[in-house]
Amino acid sequence: MKFVDEVVVIVKAGDGGNGCVSFRREKYIEFGGPDGGDGGDGGCVYLQANKGLNTLADFRHVRFYEAGRGGNGFSRNMTGARGDDKIIQVPIGTMVYVDETNELIGDLTKDEEKLLVAQGGFHGLGNLRYKSSVNRAPRQSKPGSEGETRTLRLEMKVLADVGLLGLPNAGKSTLISAVSSAHPKIANYPFTTLYPNLGVVKVDNYKSFVIADIPGVIEGAAEGAGLGIQFLKHLSRTSLLLHLVDVAPMNEEEDPVASIRIIENELKKFGDELENRERWLVLNKIDLLPPDLQQEYCDDIVKRLNWQGKVFNISAATGLNTKELTYQIMQYLDEQNYQREQEQFQL
Repeated sequence: MKFVDEVVVIVKAGDGGNGCVSFRREKYIEFGGPDGGDGGDGGCVYLQANKGLNTLADFRHVRFYEAGRGGNGFSRNMTGARGDDKIIQVPIGTMVYVDETNELIGDLTKDEEKLLVAQGGFHGLGNLRYKSSVNRAPRQSKPGSEGETRTLRLEMKVLADVGLLGLPNAGKSTLISAVSSAHPKIANYPFTTLYPNLGVVKVDNYKSFVIADIPGVIEGAAEGAGLGIQFLKHLSRTSLLLHLVDVAPMNEEEDPVASIRIIENELKKFGDELENRERWLVLNKIDLLPPDLQQEYCDDIVKRLNWQGKVFNISAATGLNTKELTYQIMQYLDEQNYQREQEQFQL
């Protein structure tokens, strides 16, 4: 199945109902005068964030959404019914752009948050509205205005505290299944992960964070190679990146250092300050190395990279050192939250 995190849809608000031309006709009332009612307003189109959704894939099947039309006015000064609103459910983290101008009109980051994307048409006026001292029997009315039509581009970015970054088969899905309750599909071939998988990592009774398994990035991803640039954009909302590396690849010609450089180059080309985002190096699958050579092998990788940040040697498959990794992540996120609170307090 193709991953969908960007889609173009057309939304059409309901037209306003027409005003009515009518005159009061009752026994013994010869000149009853106008009594045409107004039409009803057209329904509006809203987008609403829904925590139960995690992809825009459903929009592949339906691309046009329309709200209800306002009802026409009636005699006896009765107003037409208002058109029904159209509420479209989207995942949390959906950004909404006007497709023609690329203008960002909304960012839905909270559950049940609503965004008006197309305004319903205004109701038409009945002939009663046109009655005056010089025009006692007006035969004019006003039709309802058209509802707004818009072409929107929806983009979904995963909302997570930590993003897992690495080449295909680096062990990201295995790690997220080891430290959280998420159980993504795992297999030994590229692009097993087609959707970002979210997992909640519970560290203590009242402490947890959300980790995202971003699908594997290959060389040229920033230009759209492989599964493309769409996955890199999910990293822009994370506070911390974990760069997973397979230290024991099946192909002996593959160098872990070269694998790391490929990802670094893609981050640099993508921009969005991803290159300078806090990033920890996680050397995975050390259980596949001889026990007496594990530390020496990992130290050699760090030395050749001239890596200055934090480094963790783990085995996601066996759970080796994964608990220590999650505690360190929680501590870092707590520190970041405290700093943000202090900055807001000073403002």
